[in-house]
Amino acid sequence: MRNVLAIAGKDLRSYFTSPIAYVVLTGFLLLAGWFFFNLLAQFNQLLMAYMSFRNPEVLDSMNLNEWVIAPLLHNLAVVLVILVPMITMRSFSEEKKSGTYELLMTSPITVGEIVAGKFLGGFAFIFVMVLLTAIYPAILMVFGDPEVGIALSGLLGLFLLGSSFVAVGIFTSSLTDNQIIAAVSCLVTLLLLYIISWPAQSAGDILGPLLRYLSLTEHFNELVKGVIDTRDIVYFLSVIALALFLTLRSVESMRWR
Repeated sequence: MRNVLAIAGKDLRSYFTSPIAYVVLTGFLLLAGWFFFNLLAQFNQLLMAYMSFRNPEVLDSMNLNEWVIAPLLHNLAVVLVILVPMITMRSFSEEKKSGTYELLMTSPITVGEIVAGKFLGGFAFIFVMVLLTAIYPAILMVFGDPEVGIALSGLLGLFLLGSSFVAVGIFTSSLTDNQIIAAVSCLVTLLLLYIISWPAQSAGDILGPLLRYLSLTEHFNELVKGVIDTRDIVYFLSVIALALFLTLRSVESMRWR
């Protein structure tokens, strides 16, 4: 465990000793703030419009979770699709290009510890990103009346989604020594997992449910709605486990060449 934490700490420090971490965090928070205040402004405009119509039934159906928090989380999920490849592209690619990969492979630590440490570093970075975005639901809790349980479920979904993205990004980074190729490969893979359910309605009774199950967004949607189902949790953990297993095999194959 000590070796895993040492590698994770090294990777996490490397993020913050380069401009990447600051650019990614700044861009993520700026976009999150832009989305939040625009969604809140739209919600207030609709609220004022329906109040002028004196329609209490519509007013009762409007809530901050549905009109502000849920769209915010969906927008941030798309932003993560773009930003996570920037975070993970240097996990193994930078080691290979700088010549430290051979030193890492010949050190007295297992490949499993190396992969786990790399993932834990990215995992911690994503945790910081999601934790910082929690300020927006917190603002609504202070000045509004959102359903706290649904908001926390959505944040959990965003965290699991981001962790799955990190695992995929580490895998693509282990395949090449070129950071650009690693980032583009990760982006394409994440986009495919993100939109794979789009043709599900016309795909038939067998292929349609399969495509919906493979889609990251289908499981993320349930958590954003406040439905914490073990099937969704197991799905995200399975994606992480599969990506880390493939990374392990990829690194092992390079170790014995």
